[in-house]
Amino acid sequence: MSTETRPQASLIDLQIMWNRLIAVVGEQAQVLIRTAFSPIVRECGDISAGIFDLEGRMLAQAVTGTPGHVNSMAESVKHFLRHFPIETMKEGDAYITNDPWMGTGHLNDFVITTPAFHRGKLVGLFSCTSHLMDIGGLGNGPEASDVFMEGLYIPMLKLIDQGQVNETLMAMIRANTRLPVDTEGDTYSLAACNDVGARALSAMMEEFGIDTLEPLAEYIIARSREAVLAEVAKLPRGTWRYSMTVDGYDHPLTLQAELTVSESGIHVDYTGTSQQVRRGINVPLAYTTAYTVFGLGCIVAANIPNNAGSLAPLTVSAPRGVVLNAPKPAPVSSRHVLGQMLPDMVFGCLRQAIPDRVPAEGTSCLWNIVVRGERQESRGPNHGYALAITTNGGTGGRPAQDGLSATAFPSGVQGTPVEIAEIQSPLIFWRKELRPDSGGAGAHRGGLGQIMEIGNNEDAPFELLAAFDRIAYPPRGAEGGGGGAPGHVGLASGATLRGKGLQVIPPGERLVVLTPGGGGLGDPKARPAAQRAADLRNGLVTPEAAARLYGAPQAAE
Repeated sequence: MSTETRPQASLIDLQIMWNRLIAVVGEQAQVLIRTAFSPIVRECGDISAGIFDLEGRMLAQAVTGTPGHVNSMAESVKHFLRHFPIETMKEGDAYITNDPWMGTGHLNDFVITTPAFHRGKLVGLFSCTSHLMDIGGLGNGPEASDVFMEGLYIPMLKLIDQGQVNETLMAMIRANTRLPVDTEGDTYSLAACNDVGARALSAMMEEFGIDTLEPLAEYIIARSREAVLAEVAKLPRGTWRYSMTVDGYDHPLTLQAELTVSESGIHVDYTGTSQQVRRGINVPLAYTTAYTVFGLGCIVAANIPNNAGSLAPLTVSAPRGVVLNAPKPAPVSSRHVLGQMLPDMVFGCLRQAIPDRVPAEGTSCLWNIVVRGERQESRGPNHGYALAITTNGGTGGRPAQDGLSATAFPSGVQGTPVEIAEIQSPLIFWRKELRPDSGGAGAHRGGLGQIMEIGNNEDAPFELLAAFDRIAYPPRGAEGGGGGAPGHVGLASGATLRGKGLQVIPPGERLVVLTPGGGGLGDPKARPAAQRAADLRNGLVTPEAAARLYGAPQAAE
């Protein structure tokens, strides 16, 4: 090989190894999903998985998973390294925490980090996280007044010491959950997926004949950072602001963002946002950062892999004590309710700079139907059932297309299949369908929400741990588009329930949930006649709404 071709060959090798790292973490993620006990992991993919260098920099993430997990986990590994220095790590070790401020934002997410060795030498770290359905306390809802009421709080601890499981810790975990079988199983699933990742990494390094990841790490981080900065350089320089009013817990809250594009990157500051509240919808800064930079990445760097290099030019700040930077011991169990609004905040700022690339507001926050109750027949050591039925409303209209209906953006989790929910609990879905007229009108219509009706198949009540938003303040349209329909929570008998807080569904009653629709984008009068007629023909818009919007019988067009 000539001197001139060696650098190019080296770059090719590095690129191949980069792709192999992505395959390795993909295998890591699939092990987690396939071995998990909780349906929200096994069926919905509420996880993250990634590989890190010895400085705690994320090199690659699995393509499945949620931004709130992935981008907050990207920082959590550095916290592990502070507590467990590299020189103390041994083969067979694994570390755990669910600290919301050093993990992924609330106690229901366990984060496990495992050192990876090759030929006896520490070469990297694997980390993963997933949502566990019940870790005690008041449960996965917003009613607590501090984090200590929200469940078992695990500081930075060693879960496995050179292959020996910390049985005392596992006994503590089992004793502090209504679902000891599921919770123990999920913990081992997290540890197992890291082990699989470490073995796959060692095999890759053996194949390529390398004994360190350092050159590859520097290549990945430098190339990714350069790629993002090149995209940022195409944007106009300046500062733009956007605000949003959300339902809050017992009073509305204001989210305020200021986005600045400069030569060094993009910075988003949340000064002006409402102060933290007494209930569990507060957001740790790590989770705020995670969804903010995800929103930026969707518009600015959609085709660039997510790692420490691509994240570096995207920065976030918020004053301590606002609802988007709530310090310990603030209650944070339902931090997703506000945290998942932040891509829409970013989009609102960017729409003023690059309007042809940004969608209208969507439902954004997951409409998880979190339920629990007792069974008439025992199901082993678990104490009743607890389930998060993942659902969502519509996304906002997009610059060239309609919004997506019943789609979990920005979370990325899949909806819980009805069959799984009915197997895991005595609940039965009497109705689950798209909600006509819920998408905001526009040249590009907002996505539709859903209508769901759920009852108990047993003659018993069940509890709803409600954490819903976009009821009083639904998604707004943009560029002349109409707003999406507001959400609604109630009973089939007609009573309206609160959007947040623990409520009991009496025996014989049915829970009715209407998820919001996305906002429309552009003037509704500019919507092509063929698309108007298709909306009407497919039942997405009723004849009454079509006549009100367009003033002409759509079936005739």
